[in-house]
Amino acid sequence: MDLQLKGRVAIVTGASRGIGKAIGMALSSEGCKLVICSRGQEELDQACLELRQAGGEVVGLALDITHPDAGAQLAKAALDTFGQVDVFVGSAGGNRRGMFADTTDADWQDILELNLKSHLNTSRAVLPAMKSQNRGSIVFITSIFGREAGGKGLSIYNTTKSALISAAKIMAIELAEDGIRVNTVAPGSIRFPGGSWDKRCISDPEGMKAFVASNIPLGRFGTAEEVADVVTFLSSDRASWISGSCIPVDGVQSKSLI
Repeated sequence: MDLQLKGRVAIVTGASRGIGKAIGMALSSEGCKLVICSRGQEELDQACLELRQAGGEVVGLALDITHPDAGAQLAKAALDTFGQVDVFVGSAGGNRRGMFADTTDADWQDILELNLKSHLNTSRAVLPAMKSQNRGSIVFITSIFGREAGGKGLSIYNTTKSALISAAKIMAIELAEDGIRVNTVAPGSIRFPGGSWDKRCISDPEGMKAFVASNIPLGRFGTAEEVADVVTFLSSDRASWISGSCIPVDGVQSKSLI
């Protein structure tokens, strides 16, 4: 299937490793020109090198996505280099575990900035370009724990992911008249080199085998590439009537009826 993404310009945050990097690779393989970012220069440079070696066109910016003008910097880089912005994928994110009673204002502020406000700020920054061409796709990486309870220690994570799904739904309604679609993708437990599930699998293989048996009916962890494939489809015109949706990529791990 031709996803009709050749020549489109995509911004991907958190793209130096894991799911974000896989998304960049998938979009590039379909012909997208990329602007990617992460905080670490070394990992960012490596991701850019791999993308270029695979034939991609990419600009990398080492920046903190929670900085107030980070979105403006990304939009400017895309417009200055490629002249347009067609796709924004917000993949940057993180977690700070802790029982609710023990969390602090700083804990909440830091993860709200990273998991929610950075995505919204960058979305606002790319909207003028998307509106001018009456076309655009915004995809946020959330979590199945934005759709249902994630368990003890995840009050901050759950809240920020749920909020992002909710914000995307309203954005999709408001931006429909501008030809801009907004969706979220909710991964389940995804294993990639250096990620948290990978570290657990290495340190506790039997425990993780039991976890998979109890929690994931398809019998294995997901891969970053499997998430990236869904994001790439949603970014394309082949998904032209999908907006305001939250799509789980979880091997039947989640139990939500949403």
